[in-house]
Amino acid sequence: MSAALATIYNHRAIDERLGSSGQPSVKQLGDIAEAGYTTVINLALHDDPRYSLPDEAGTVASLGMRYVHIPVQFGAPMREDLKAFFDAMDGCRGEKVWVHCAANLRVTAFLGLYWALREQRPREQAFALMREVWRQPDPVWDAFIDDALASPP
Repeated sequence: MSAALATIYNHRAIDERLGSSGQPSVKQLGDIAEAGYTTVINLALHDDPRYSLPDEAGTVASLGMRYVHIPVQFGAPMREDLKAFFDAMDGCRGEKVWVHCAANLRVTAFLGLYWALREQRPREQAFALMREVWRQPDPVWDAFIDDALASPP
């Protein structure tokens, strides 16, 4: 893992093809591109300057990466958001992908569901990263995760 990537808020180097974090800065997006990532998936909203960049899509494109934005309301995640995330992850197989939101909470929950439902990993293993970053999701996310596991999108 590069020292530059380690400075990104709540960064996790999951494996050689997948990294996750909270919101990277413009400079950190450059570091992500320099590390060979080809796609950035953003699960955060674009409407709060504390947790977003003025033109992340343009910055990512200027760095030669593909940008996928799936705006997930933190207090109201939707099944459609999860399905869009699954489709984006499936479409990036074999690529180096960076997934972020504001704090790496939405991301770790969605990755846990992806690993449990699409890759059939045991629940404990699928949600280990989420528990490391988030400890325990709030009641909204607990219910969302349980619902998605019971009735996959």
